Amino acid sequence: MSATLRLTVRERAGARCEYCRLPDLVPHLMRFHLEHIRARRHQGSNSLNNLAWACARCNERKGTNLSGVDPDTNRVVRIFNPRRDAWGRHFAMDGLRIRGATATGRATAWLLEFNSEERLKLRQGLRKLGLF
Repeated sequence: MSATLRLTVRERAGARCEYCRLPDLVPHLMRFHLEHIRARRHQGSNSLNNLAWACARCNERKGTNLSGVDPDTNRVVRIFNPRRDAWGRHFAMDGLRIRGATATGRATAWLLEFNSEERLKLRQGLRKLGLF
């Protein structure tokens, strides 16, 4: 995909991962990807409407998944779609933790491992620098 398309998606996202909200400030330390919300394997397109800016960790954990399991109800639900869903409706910050406020939010937070020890340490370091 073109550099122009990458830049457009990055700017639309405010230079943050559209899933976990990590800032894209240090490209040589943290890789970010153009992520297909609906994977090409599932007939997803390369259109702006199907692309999100994602940190490598979220992109790798999401893979081709369109759904996940809500850990509270054990039900399969769709995961967060940055083009359709408002982040603040599905997630809330609780200190350094990202809490799912809906079944979609909980399933996404669990699937993408938003609150792994590694991610909490990263957010803590970024917060100390005033970047998160």
